Amino acid sequence: MAGRAAEPEVIWARPERAGRGPRPAYSRADIVAAAVRIADADGIDAVSMRRIAAEVGCGTMSLYNYVPRKEDLYELMVDAVSAEYELPDPPSGDWRADMLAVGRQARAILRRHPWVIRLMTTAYAFGPQALRFLEGCLACLDGLDLPGGTKMELIATVNGTVMTIVANELALAERARGLPWSEEQEQAVRGAYLMGRLAEGGHPRLAAVLSESGGAPLDPEEIFERTLGRALDSFVVGSA
Repeated sequence: MAGRAAEPEVIWARPERAGRGPRPAYSRADIVAAAVRIADADGIDAVSMRRIAAEVGCGTMSLYNYVPRKEDLYELMVDAVSAEYELPDPPSGDWRADMLAVGRQARAILRRHPWVIRLMTTAYAFGPQALRFLEGCLACLDGLDLPGGTKMELIATVNGTVMTIVANELALAERARGLPWSEEQEQAVRGAYLMGRLAEGGHPRLAAVLSESGGAPLDPEEIFERTLGRALDSFVVGSA
């Protein structure tokens, strides 16, 4: 006789601890906090039940009474990090300014916890902090005359834009750490090569675009602000 198929379960609907016995010296929040510390220090691949148990000070198997699956642990971790958002209460009344501020916070949070980029999914939108974040963002958008579904798309666009930018920033930083020369030397060599190629005349449009900047280095902060601002503005233009 075939075994009964597994049924989906939401970790937030599960009791804090399934087992019986005396009250332990640690909680689900302690477990998640330890997992976040490990991921911050050594990356998400370093997170294991054995290592968490060693940090919390308990037996590995006892953790499964609190977090039955690693996927549940990931969801708990992402939600715990979402608690770091400081949403305006009440909102300023300037939805664009408020959402730009949310985007800046998202960038800072992802830089502190780069492993979140690998884990983030819309499936993790049911935790208490995720719901708080969505409610707060929707409150910021109260003055924007758009359907509710479009407002949710705007929030997702902010998150997606920020994650893409931060992922590139982290990849560049990681690459720079592995180079035997300075980032300035690397950029000088690549810049010289690029200018040489453009001087050959085979890429006139690209040459014209780059000549507009006069060779000035790009400011990543200005690029971030412009990119996120244009993403927000596209919803206003699209609704006209």
